[in-house]
Amino acid sequence: MDGRGQTSTTAAARYTLPPSRLSSEDILFCIDVDPESLVEMKNTSVSGRPFTRLESIKQAILLFINAKLAINPDHRFAYFALGKSPFWLKKEFSSEVDSALAAFRGITVDSSSAGHADLTHLFRVANHEAKKSRAQNRILRVILLYCRSSVAPHHQWPATQKLFTLDVIYLHDKPGPDNCPQKVYDGLVDALEQVSEYEAYIFESGQGLTRVLFRHMCLLLSHPQQRCVQDDIDIPKSLTRKLPVVDAAPADQECVPVSSQ
Repeated sequence: MDGRGQTSTTAAARYTLPPSRLSSEDILFCIDVDPESLVEMKNTSVSGRPFTRLESIKQAILLFINAKLAINPDHRFAYFALGKSPFWLKKEFSSEVDSALAAFRGITVDSSSAGHADLTHLFRVANHEAKKSRAQNRILRVILLYCRSSVAPHHQWPATQKLFTLDVIYLHDKPGPDNCPQKVYDGLVDALEQVSEYEAYIFESGQGLTRVLFRHMCLLLSHPQQRCVQDDIDIPKSLTRKLPVVDAAPADQECVPVSSQ
């Protein structure tokens, strides 16, 4: 009896995690407004008109905000746009969904952004906002939604400054002579690894499907302070058809026909 009690106590001590409080998040969305954000997705609206990447991104953000607030109504959101350089859409962090709608109304596509994507100003702003968030016992996260298939983002940022976490969703065209999505993806990975305080996620899609975008956005609901490494993510699970179980007769038994009379 004593031995079993000691074993139980040892096992309990081994697997008990110390209690900790997750900080509420200030989440800064940065939406790419390059002309490539107007590329059409494969999904269509009720009228039959295809959704653009930008329209799908707006829907995905609204999905994210409503779900995140259902988890914790203390999370707050602000909005940036990335043209030739980043700029504010809605500077005040807010828990109101209407704030997102107001920010979306201010979005215009920047035709001058072709060939240039500098994230340095975004990181400076995020660093400044992160200090204000920390003063309120909160953490800052940046979610970048990037749409350029041939323009790799660049930045100048010291590797020693990591006050926020950068997540990325990358929508791109299929590889071809005029684009290089793999090079762009590698540049985005380098950026998030250099600036992120906690485990950062990056998801990409060249399929043009809104459901894939929504799935990726749902994975970003995970709180940076309680994430596994991205390589260990095993959700969502693939749905497989479950075959009915057939009871087979034992091999040493003969099947004897039974008369219905």
